[in-house]
Amino acid sequence: MNSQLCRFLPFLRWLPLRGDDVKINFLAGLTVALVLIPQSMAYAQLAGLPAYYGLYAAFLPVAVAAMWGSSNQLATGPVAVVSLLTASSIATLAAPGSDDFIALAIMLTLLVGLIQLGLGLFKLGVVVNFLSHPVIVGFTNAAAIIIGLSQVSKLLGVSMPRSESFIRDIAGVFQQVGDTHWPTFAMGVGAMLLMWAMKKYTPKLPGVLVAVVLTTLISWAMGFERNSSGTLEQVSDGELRAQIERVVQANAEVNRLNADVAARNEALTAAMKAESEESIASVNREAELSLARLALRHAEEISAKERRNLRLIPVVRQIDEAGETVAVFPAGRAPAGVQLDSTEYRIRKLDGTTFNLIGGGEVVGTIPEGLPQISLPTLDMGKLGTLLSAALVISLVGFMEAISIAKAMAAKTKQRLDPNQELIGQGLGNLAGSVSMAYPTSGSFSRSAVNMNMNATSGLSSVFTALIVLITLLFLTPLLYHLPQAVLAAIIIMAVGGLVNVEGVKHAWKAHKHDGAAAVVTFFATMFFAPHLDNGILVGAGLAIVLFLLRSMKPRVALLGRYSDGTLRDIKVNPDLPTSEHIMAMRYDGSLYFANVSYFEDTVLEALASRPTAKYVLIVGDGINQMDASGEEVVHHLVERLREIGVTLVFSGLKKQVLDCMRQTHLIEAVGQQNIFATEDQAIASIYERLGEAARDDLFCAVKPVAA
Repeated sequence: MNSQLCRFLPFLRWLPLRGDDVKINFLAGLTVALVLIPQSMAYAQLAGLPAYYGLYAAFLPVAVAAMWGSSNQLATGPVAVVSLLTASSIATLAAPGSDDFIALAIMLTLLVGLIQLGLGLFKLGVVVNFLSHPVIVGFTNAAAIIIGLSQVSKLLGVSMPRSESFIRDIAGVFQQVGDTHWPTFAMGVGAMLLMWAMKKYTPKLPGVLVAVVLTTLISWAMGFERNSSGTLEQVSDGELRAQIERVVQANAEVNRLNADVAARNEALTAAMKAESEESIASVNREAELSLARLALRHAEEISAKERRNLRLIPVVRQIDEAGETVAVFPAGRAPAGVQLDSTEYRIRKLDGTTFNLIGGGEVVGTIPEGLPQISLPTLDMGKLGTLLSAALVISLVGFMEAISIAKAMAAKTKQRLDPNQELIGQGLGNLAGSVSMAYPTSGSFSRSAVNMNMNATSGLSSVFTALIVLITLLFLTPLLYHLPQAVLAAIIIMAVGGLVNVEGVKHAWKAHKHDGAAAVVTFFATMFFAPHLDNGILVGAGLAIVLFLLRSMKPRVALLGRYSDGTLRDIKVNPDLPTSEHIMAMRYDGSLYFANVSYFEDTVLEALASRPTAKYVLIVGDGINQMDASGEEVVHHLVERLREIGVTLVFSGLKKQVLDCMRQTHLIEAVGQQNIFATEDQAIASIYERLGEAARDDLFCAVKPVAA
């Protein structure tokens, strides 16, 4: 009964709790939380969400995944790759950070949780094997580079365009290098140098936490933010006002075209469902959608140009006695005698007739105190189909990341893992996240390593981590107001640096050219399709499967001769081995299934054509693992065809599953029970008995002396 109960409530295996275990797991949970809190905020922004949504994802999913998972040390929560996949999946459906975007992210969490839970309950964890290791290596390398590049704008203190082409967006960022906000750059690079130095010289100290605390204090002390706001009515300078109006109009046009593209996309989907992809209505709507996307791209280019022109104009503000904005002027063109503050600003984030005045660096800002609202996620059925494919990719990639980390730790701790139970844990964690305003989560390599290094003995450490995040949400969020955004970018860049694995691609290439090709193609496809990363990994997975089928379509076939020790060996490797004019021995190293059985037949007939005197064909079948209906059918015809020309087909070393197939389809009667043997020596001995005196001097015979 106890073991049955533990299957449904795996956390019961932690009991009974001993004082030493509680202390060790508390210290491990505290240490992980100190890393998780700043990381989660950084990853939330990578996912296109406000920073505090990372804290929501670091709360319930962390505890629930640990309680229902099978690993004692796996630390669940926000991770870089899943965060980027989340952003790329929703970016074309809603503006990052908007209410619609947040609702879709939470809906995506629900879908990911349902898929992972379903796979776990039905014990389908093996489906993750469709994502081969080379594909994951190629995808991870590309994702790490994309993640790192996506944070460059925050390090430089400039804006990053968002379009259908990540490469074009990054090019737009580097075009703004001349607009770099140097205090922001110094804050980000300084944090990176500090984390690097602490990792190298004081690895036991939480470098991320130290960098966050130190830079937050510096930001507060120096007034790093220095931001304000203004309205169009406060701008009296005609040239500046005209430039602001051009930006407002350009942004409005982009928003209008975005809505138009979304509407046409939905109309196309509806037309395809109602009729077919080839219908006139579907073709017309697809053409209209393409034209709308071209118009959107042109509008985005105009908007980016106008925003850049506006950023090049430094402005100052007239203030009243309370420090509030009275008027905004271009720097150097303010009327004499007006009271100005001491800061030069840039105009950013125009929203209708209001705008932000950025005089310093960007900080995290106000984080809502208290717990996330517990409620069911809002379902948008019109966008369910679009999110479903992304949810499947995130489910598989996230689980593969989690289980590979868990297996690496289990190899050191000698723990027995249950991949299906881990899927259930990850699925329940994401379901808990979907009702607590979290975005998709997975297992974290860096935090799991911290957990293991702190000698955590069970998932209780993750429960303590979640409790510390809870305390942070309730009482400590005001302390994070002055945390610079550039420091969050630095945390992400430092975290993903270890994901770049060039050696993994080289190793895959050395193992097999097809594996190397899959890794390289996945890398470039992911880079090309960004921000739609799911397309890149689907291309890689499809290519890996196709290459596997191509390999299996032409397995290795070896014609055999008798070696000096009496064994049969490949005559291509040993060309001087004696063979028989009466027996053609062949080893087939592959399953007999629909994709390669014709190759098997062609190989046998081609080899037999070069040995016209052979009366027996011996198939050494130790390497034949399976036989399907197509394989059985072709072998049946081959037996009859050879028999018509006086040649007998003989098998040796066939496995049980192959023999079972032959019995069930009556192929074994067609071949003849007398022509099936356990070993090749038994088969050859039987054949020579049948040949009699005709083969008395044959050097191939196992019972006769063999030339050295």
